[in-house]
Amino acid sequence: MLETIDKTKYSALLAKTLPGIIETEEENECALETVNRLMDKGEDNLSPEENRLFRLFVRLIEDFEEKAYPMPDVKPHERLKYLLEEKEMKQKDLLPIFNSEGVVSDILNGKRPITLKTARKLADFLNVPVEVFV
Repeated sequence: MLETIDKTKYSALLAKTLPGIIETEEENECALETVNRLMDKGEDNLSPEENRLFRLFVRLIEDFEEKAYPMPDVKPHERLKYLLEEKEMKQKDLLPIFNSEGVVSDILNGKRPITLKTARKLADFLNVPVEVFV
């Protein structure tokens, strides 16, 4: 479903944040700060204009990081499994996020995708950037 965007409000956000192709680590850090500020508001509290800006910055960051830090094609659920191992955590440790052993199992086995909302919760819970799961 497409949200209706107020062009005046969106233009003001664009003028304030000046998104563009990220070419340096410094520009990437600035973009990450913008994404983090928007995430701090909470997904349900973003205006349609802020949501569009958020998605734009995530795309710009992904494009930069794919080129700057090439990684083997690792699926988000595999990254989650790796992080759990590194932090010496078990599946049950994710129950506060998912409230269901079945959902945790499905996500870890790649049977269920990690949504943006879930990625944000996981990032907060595991203290990692949301981009790890997006």
